[in-house]
Amino acid sequence: MEPLLRIRQVPGKGRGVFANRRIRKGAVIETAPVLVIPVEHLPGGKFNPALGKYVYEWARKKVALCLGYGSLYNHSYRPNADYEHERAAIRYRALRAIEAGEEITINYNGDPKNKGPVGFEVVSIRKKKTRRNQPIRARAAK
Repeated sequence: MEPLLRIRQVPGKGRGVFANRRIRKGAVIETAPVLVIPVEHLPGGKFNPALGKYVYEWARKKVALCLGYGSLYNHSYRPNADYEHERAAIRYRALRAIEAGEEITINYNGDPKNKGPVGFEVVSIRKKKTRRNQPIRARAAK
């Protein structure tokens, strides 16, 4: 059986996580273990140039590096997935049905409805419908 998820390049974003097959609303997409790291152990803290964009704020003075696909989900202010912290893992769940080939996104603010800043310019990806239903185009969010 084909794996549920795959990694692809996303114009304007780098790598992203995509569904290989349809995921129903409410389904668990992944439960990924995390490595919890005291911020003091990272040079530059949570703004570490190598790991800063891959870690989750975990506790007051700790961050978590998510294993599996967890640190590769891209941000969206209109996410199709949500996540919740568990003791030593993060569980990702579909907020709505996700179609095969669709990128899986989360809101980095932790709340799918939170439109607050995330520390970088947000890029939205829109499918431009053509006769062949092709290109995916990137554009900067307003």
